[in-house]
Amino acid sequence: MRFLASRKNPARIISVKPKIYFARMAAKLNGLFGRGQIVSIGVILLLALALGTAILMFMNFTAPNSITITSGPKGSSFERYAERYKQILAREGVTVKVLTSGGSMDNFRKLSDPKAAVDIGFVLGGEVNEADIGNLMSLGSIAYQPLMIFYRGEPKKLLSDFKGMRLDTGQEGSGAHSLALALLKANGIEPGGDTAFADTGSGDLASALLENRVDAIFVMGDSTSTDMMRKLMHTPDVHLFNFTQADAYTRRINYLNKLELPEGSLDFGKNLPAEKINLIGPTVEIIARDNLHPVLSDQLLEAAREVHGTPGLFKKRGEFPAPQEHEFRISPDASRYYVSGKSFLYRTFPFGIASVITRILAFVVPVALLLIPALKLAPAIYRWRMESRINRWYRVLLDLERDAFKPPVDPERREELLRHLDHIENTVSKIVVPASFGDLFYGLRGHIIFVRNTLLSQRPAPPPESK
Repeated sequence: MRFLASRKNPARIISVKPKIYFARMAAKLNGLFGRGQIVSIGVILLLALALGTAILMFMNFTAPNSITITSGPKGSSFERYAERYKQILAREGVTVKVLTSGGSMDNFRKLSDPKAAVDIGFVLGGEVNEADIGNLMSLGSIAYQPLMIFYRGEPKKLLSDFKGMRLDTGQEGSGAHSLALALLKANGIEPGGDTAFADTGSGDLASALLENRVDAIFVMGDSTSTDMMRKLMHTPDVHLFNFTQADAYTRRINYLNKLELPEGSLDFGKNLPAEKINLIGPTVEIIARDNLHPVLSDQLLEAAREVHGTPGLFKKRGEFPAPQEHEFRISPDASRYYVSGKSFLYRTFPFGIASVITRILAFVVPVALLLIPALKLAPAIYRWRMESRINRWYRVLLDLERDAFKPPVDPERREELLRHLDHIENTVSKIVVPASFGDLFYGLRGHIIFVRNTLLSQRPAPPPESK
């Protein structure tokens, strides 16, 4: 909206009225959103509340209360591990679903498949090869898995001595099968040659060897009980292969470990074995997807400590779980656990109570982070808003006064300016400010009066009345 400066000069346009209009609109908005410091603080609180609610809705800070483990074949040590974990985690209020599988390689395939509904699994070192493991991480190693080769006939010193024999390397997809093929290949023995690779399926490998259906069996420590080892070693003409080149294997293949079966460890009375036997084998790792919740990571490692921390034939007390890194990177949460243990809340409170406290903190912390600096700035922001409600009228007043002295100064233009000054004074008089800002308010009104007096002083004196 604009108005003409005078009828004699219609081309002259004065831009005071739009400024008055916008100033009045701004004053109304300030009156709506800035009435008092309490209102300003209330707005900050509402914003903080909205932020905390949004964070709580879109980010789940509480630990899930269920987890799925892909374990191993029925009756395997992997399945027994998973069942023990299930019992231990149940005490903490976490439900564990155990899925049987074909073994280590099958577990790895399921974990690598985003569509498979599994969270963690037991995987042997050396299963990865060239596969993509970017979304997987290790919580650490939990046990050694020695490879044992029981065979008939004359004692053998090298793996290459098994060439041309009937070998059972275990079920395809199992850890024993994969490792056996890799070791035999390194010794020049591969399927398709003059060596026969038998497959007795899920039957008793020991019986196949004792019944002379095969000449050698390759079994992992998880599927070889102490009783089975005693039975085989008590049988004449059956031997346990001694890896005399164990040190060389472990240096060439970095996921393998040198293990020792001490003399007499299976039978003190009959001194079985009669001498120390060197074995090799990978470790079993707990492999998880990289989105595993930190609290579940802690709970799993606590269970692993209880299950695997005891001494055994190939391990010392407290040796496992251990942050041994091979193909899979150790997760940051697991690394933190090995240094400092469980997080404070879950170490101090039961799982359910700790989850509630975590959820409350997830809401309170972001709100507090916003509120602390915002509340400190609230008085300054409030003062700035109050001052801006007063000071913006000075710009309008200065423009009006400047226009009042632009030539030509004719009576019609002066009267128009006085009417606009009345509009300004009327709007300003409706501004609500606290008493602490009264000096600014009354100062503005005094300056409005000053400009009015200046304009009135320019009016020509009325002609003297005729007598």
